[in-house]
Amino acid sequence: MKFPESKTKIVCTLGPVSNNKKIIKELVLAGMNVARLNLAHDELDYHRKTLENIREVEKELGIFLTVMMDIPGPKIRIGKIKDGPILLKKGQTVRLTTKNIIGDESIIPVEYESLFKSIEKGSLVYLYDGFIQMRVIEIRDDVALCQVMTGGKLDSHKGLNLPKAKITIDPIREQDLKLISFGLEEGVTVFGISFVEKAEDILKVKEFARKKGKKIFTVAKIEREEAVKNIDEIIKVTDGIMVARGDLGVQVDIEDIPVIQKKLIAKANRMSKPVITATQMLVSMTDHIRPTRSEVTDVANAILDGTDATMLSEETAVGQFPVEAVRMMTDIAVSTEREYRSFHHHSSLCDELRLSFQREKPLVEDIISMHTMESSQIIRAKYILAPTESGNTARRISRFKPYCWILAFTPNPEVASFLAFSYGVISFMIDRNKNDWYSRIMELLKEKKLAKKGDYLILTEGTIKKKTGGTDSMRIISVD
Repeated sequence: MKFPESKTKIVCTLGPVSNNKKIIKELVLAGMNVARLNLAHDELDYHRKTLENIREVEKELGIFLTVMMDIPGPKIRIGKIKDGPILLKKGQTVRLTTKNIIGDESIIPVEYESLFKSIEKGSLVYLYDGFIQMRVIEIRDDVALCQVMTGGKLDSHKGLNLPKAKITIDPIREQDLKLISFGLEEGVTVFGISFVEKAEDILKVKEFARKKGKKIFTVAKIEREEAVKNIDEIIKVTDGIMVARGDLGVQVDIEDIPVIQKKLIAKANRMSKPVITATQMLVSMTDHIRPTRSEVTDVANAILDGTDATMLSEETAVGQFPVEAVRMMTDIAVSTEREYRSFHHHSSLCDELRLSFQREKPLVEDIISMHTMESSQIIRAKYILAPTESGNTARRISRFKPYCWILAFTPNPEVASFLAFSYGVISFMIDRNKNDWYSRIMELLKEKKLAKKGDYLILTEGTIKKKTGGTDSMRIISVD
């Protein structure tokens, strides 16, 4: 059995250049672990066809590829632009309207009915992730007259941001729930939830799925200032988070993004939730065969911060070099992981946990996961073996970023799928009816020729039968 080259997971957005079977297969072979479908774009039939292509590639390669459906949420977008892209020049005046018209260089339609409740004279308006910046100089007759401060090219349906403004849209709309229904019908169990503001937004989505008889995994996209303020409560109820730096970078001061990123990753690590770092990681590879040096450094720094996964957006969705971008992401991850131990990520997290044990009663699972990681380093374990019903044990160990692979064994396909987001975790399906985890796991390792005589393995176990999340012991195994 061949393992991935990097322990850092790679999420790739599939789009017009990459939704066919040939490219999907090449992306997998280059290092893609999760396929992201962005439902903000294209019709449902388009995404249904992409899912069909993914499943055919799975059969061809004999793998299971995790799919995350990204639910758009209330992202404000401009409407249709005639003969786009247009060029907006610094100093020119442009009108914004909520009327359903086709725009041009002089007037731009905005798909947000409450626009004039959210802006006033002097308000800033950002277009296309802040690359184009304007200021409102006058509002009259349901038209906002704006002066372009920073110009650039603008095409149809690009995003519009109103920094510091109050947006009067529910983060979870009826149309978003309909998209989740579509995903559930297609067998998808992982959903990216956009523009989350509070824990209740995630709970609303989970309850919606529960009423349909489904259990889903949510990735809360942190891209609003309110989400940063409420991050502890959000992380408690979600299954993972995404540091979505595009919209976040125009909701808060852009110079604060690096520190916010580090804090979000650290919080997710402490709470054993996988974290994805996203937006413009290798964006120059949309048009060029090689990334910039700063982009390479950005990816490496996210990994050193403790991110579980990195994400590619336009690079793989519409770029000229989608496979090369994934290959580059893999190469950066491999190089960075090689030097991981010198940065002592696990040591600082262990120290932080030990301090928390002095303040409050420690969880047995935290103690076991910490000692499992430390023991694996000392004996140079070949693998950490983590049988799990919920995935919790594997995630608790994964947050320490151990040097060896974590092999998770679960009877639940949904759990196996979501573990694709966790650093260094490889999932295996195992028969639920087998009472002896140890014997079945050792049989599987032998079948796949994953361990040889003399290898050290660490096995985590739960001695309390029929208790989910009951991992309370570990043992060291010497393969004979």
